[in-house]
Amino acid sequence: METAEQFAGTGRRKRAVARVRIELGQGVITVNRRPIDEYFARPTLQQIIRQPLEVTQTVSRFDVHVMTHGGGISGQAGAVRHGIARALLDMDETLRVALRKNGLLTRDPREKESKKYGRKRARKRFQFSKR
Repeated sequence: METAEQFAGTGRRKRAVARVRIELGQGVITVNRRPIDEYFARPTLQQIIRQPLEVTQTVSRFDVHVMTHGGGISGQAGAVRHGIARALLDMDETLRVALRKNGLLTRDPREKESKKYGRKRARKRFQFSKR
């Protein structure tokens, strides 16, 4: 899958999955064939995505191509961040210490709790009436 200067990583968060490819370039990030500022309009989400690149001082060294699906916009941003961190690790194993220290290699295990029968949601109960 990877060529000489192309590295891949898969990131996951909530129900979102992101397939990430990084290659040497000018620091252009595209998500689902669209620029990052068009797909992730909120600056905080863009900041989350750039986090692994900033930690490893490789922001302007790599072009990042992402295909993501599932979940919401925030979950997708977390998945992209996880995927970029894994792709950087695939490229250079010495970055593991910096990425691990900032918690970028750990998959966030929090998922939506499933709805229970006889209730409105996972934990919400119907209003109790004594009389």
